Amino acid sequence: MNAEEDYGDEHVSKTQIKQEAQEIKKLGEKLVNLGDAALAKIPLDDEVRTAVELARNINKKKNGYRRQLQFIGKLLRKRDLTEIEEGLLKLQMHHQQNTAQFHELELLRDKLIAEGDKAIQETLETYPGLERQKLRQLLRQIEKEKQQEKPPAAARELFQYLKSETQKDQ
Repeated sequence: MNAEEDYGDEHVSKTQIKQEAQEIKKLGEKLVNLGDAALAKIPLDDEVRTAVELARNINKKKNGYRRQLQFIGKLLRKRDLTEIEEGLLKLQMHHQQNTAQFHELELLRDKLIAEGDKAIQETLETYPGLERQKLRQLLRQIEKEKQQEKPPAAARELFQYLKSETQKDQ
């Protein structure tokens, strides 16, 4: 059976078949590089999961690792990849969402440091769970550290406070 019979009437070049196989192999490599918690969220059957876990234990500089990735690619070619790709996409979206929230909090912290009381009022309107006194105290501490040319410990503390309190509101 040749490649043309696999794809029915449409002609698929060997180059295209190799490119698709390479993409599936890259998908397998993404699975191998995931952490335990993230991998647990991806819907994999036992055979693929075992192959991925085995690849994680193989030294990446050895040929066995490369061959294991090829084997994972072979296993994945025989399966419907939509659920796996959707699972990876959800993980990526979650990561991007967390990064966006992180940047939002950094901007809020910087605005509070730059504008002081005016920004505190706006922030309290947006996040009513924050304490005005705590914000003012941290801003005074930040100002003091700047004048004494100390590391920005209070700025980090402000960020952590914003992070913990704004996540409670959500």
